[in-house]
Parts: sequence; C-alpha cells; structure tokens
Amino acid sequence: MRYHSFDRAMRGRFGCKVYKLSLDGGFGCPNRDGTVGARGCSFCSARGSGEFAASAWLPIEEQLACARARVAHKNPGGKYIAYFQSYTNTYAPPERLRSLFSAAAAPEDIVALDVATRPDCLGPEVLEVLAELAQRKPLWVELGLQTIHPETARAIRRGCSLPVFDEAVRNLHAAGAEVIVHQILGLPGETPAQMVETARYIADSGAEGIKLHLLHILDDADMYEDYLAGRVPVMEKQDYFSVLGACLRVLPPNMVIHRLTGDGDKRHLIAPLWSADKKRVLNDMNRYFEQHDVIQGSDWVSNKNT
Repeated sequence: MRYHSFDRAMRGRFGCKVYKLSLDGGFGCPNRDGTVGARGCSFCSARGSGEFAASAWLPIEEQLACARARVAHKNPGGKYIAYFQSYTNTYAPPERLRSLFSAAAAPEDIVALDVATRPDCLGPEVLEVLAELAQRKPLWVELGLQTIHPETARAIRRGCSLPVFDEAVRNLHAAGAEVIVHQILGLPGETPAQMVETARYIADSGAEGIKLHLLHILDDADMYEDYLAGRVPVMEKQDYFSVLGACLRVLPPNMVIHRLTGDGDKRHLIAPLWSADKKRVLNDMNRYFEQHDVIQGSDWVSNKNT
C-alpha cells in the first residue's frame, strides 16, 4: 500500500469496514459569535463544514438512525463512528457535551466517537468530559490547524495561534484521546514548500491521523469574493497531486490518512470544478502515486529523534 488509508486502518482495528455517521449537535463557533471573531474562517461555509450531517433539530438517536439508513446498503451489519462535524463541537457547557456525546457513543454498533473542534475550545472541564468518554470507547478529536504559517493563518482568520494547537494536542493525549489534524493545501499565498512544512510539523506533533484537503471555493464562504476578484487562485489537478504526494512522503508510515481530498458540496462549489468527480479524482490520484512512486513515510524523519 502506498499510504495508510482510513479504510485499511479501520479494517485492521475493528475487523470490518467502518462508516462515519455525521451528526449535528447544534453547536456554534467562537469565531462567528464575536468571542474570537464574527465572520468565521474565510474558507468555511455557512454550514460550518457540516454539509453532510443530519439535522440538529433531531435527537442524537434519531440522527444516528437517519445516517445509518443512508449507508445501510453499503454496510449491512457493519460498524460505525459517530462523527460530530458541524461547527465547533466542544463549544458548549460540559453537561451538554456529556449528554450528547454519551448518547452518540451508547449504541453497540458505534465503535468510536469523533469530535471536530478548534484547539482553543478545550478547557479543563471539556477535557474532563472527553477523558470520561475515552474510558468507554475510542475517542478521536479533530483539530483544524490548516497551516503552520502565521501570515496564512491571519489571512484565513483562523483565530488561534500555533502554540494553542500544540497545547491542545498534549492535553488531548493526556485525556486519552487520539488526534486528527486538518491541513488545507492551496491556501492563498502558500508555496508547495510551505505546505510540506506544515505536513512535517503535523508529522512531528504526535497526531495519530491527518485529513488533507484541497482548498474549495464555495459560494457562501467569504473567500468567494476574493476568488471573484482574482486574489485566490485554485490548484490544478496535477499540481494538487504533486503537493499531496510530497506531503505524504514526510508523514509517518503509521499515521492514518483520513482524507486525501475534499467533499465540497456540489450545490455550492465554485472551484476547482475538477474536484467534483470524486471517483475520477481518486483514480487519477492513485495512478499519479504509482507513476511517481509516492510512498507515505519515504522521506519521514522525526525531529524528536534528532
């Protein structure tokens, strides 16, 4: 295998194919409500990246049932991961988090809980709740880093610094959680070398998994206006594959690759349009990896050992 795929990792860990069930806990975001910022990250959709989650108006049990029904034909008798995806999923009082997460983790066919959040929304009481959950079932926490470069972070209005991310990873590991880090390739102004630098940093962070995303331009994200004004170029397919391959080479061989491209909502996707045909993109990507001998970890050297 050229990379340690999510599917391969789940089959090895749980003995079967595992699907994520996207849930919406009705959370907000401090980067939208004025606590950190009022407009959110510039690339983020109005739905807080929760386009594929069930309705927050439904109880968690009903959301799980609806999500199962959508994939049941592909996963008869299989196992699932309860995935809190929309907005910032630790941005709420601890008791509310405990109730929602416990309900999601309760069913027998749920083998793990996956919580997407910001590094700056992991206070002591939240970490206590997460530590309790990690004692019951495997717990993953996804952190939106996107880039290590301060200029880019300011430009996309991320709203938290790199040391905050570092502390979050340490605290989550102490709580018994596994960490998955998001990186976006193609952010405005970044060179391929800078993108690889971010991947190297994530490699050395101790994170167990990574999601590598292609920058999408969505018609309800603030970045759309900059795109129309010509200030945000998007990557061509072969350029993306080249950078992606370079990033994979510097990641540890055992790091789980949860994603190698993005799932931009086709109803709102403006560019790059080549990304909309996911099956073709994955086929072309794997062909590129074969042709250019891309192997995850082939250039990985841990800075912790130097």
